[in-house]
Amino acid sequence: MTELILGGARSGKSRLAELTASESGKQVIYIATATAGDDEMAERIARHRQDRPSEWLVVEEPIALATVISRYNQPNHCLLIDCLTLWLTNCLFDRDADIDWSNQKQALLNSLDDFVGHIILVSNEVGQGIVPMGEMSRRFVDESGWLHQAIAQQVDKVTFVTAGLPQVLKDVNR
Repeated sequence: MTELILGGARSGKSRLAELTASESGKQVIYIATATAGDDEMAERIARHRQDRPSEWLVVEEPIALATVISRYNQPNHCLLIDCLTLWLTNCLFDRDADIDWSNQKQALLNSLDDFVGHIILVSNEVGQGIVPMGEMSRRFVDESGWLHQAIAQQVDKVTFVTAGLPQVLKDVNR
């Protein structure tokens, strides 16, 4: 089972993903993509660490998602990846690394096809507002939208969350 959960900031998407992972009956492996670039983000990361169930294995990986997915590719695993937009930011804008975004994206898509357990991907929907003014912002919105479209085409389930209310957009099992 592969699924994508989309929503705006503070929409309830991560809460839904965590509940879904908890109810999967599988060993949950939480893959966190955030990096602490400032004090406020460091506090958010610390708060999220405290809020997660202690039995969940946590893997912090800002770039190499496909590698981590392959490492934990087992039928008894539920991978919860939170979040793809932070991963995209890391891939596009890390000044210390020479990252080929198209290769990272394709590797992720390939790893989803090969995964035999349950995988839940969480991402922010950022393309519903006005067109950003700057080139970098426009590229981020474009790449995010294209990433979501590619993932939505190949996963089993897509859910959009607004105000804590999930709306199932796609479910191949229905």
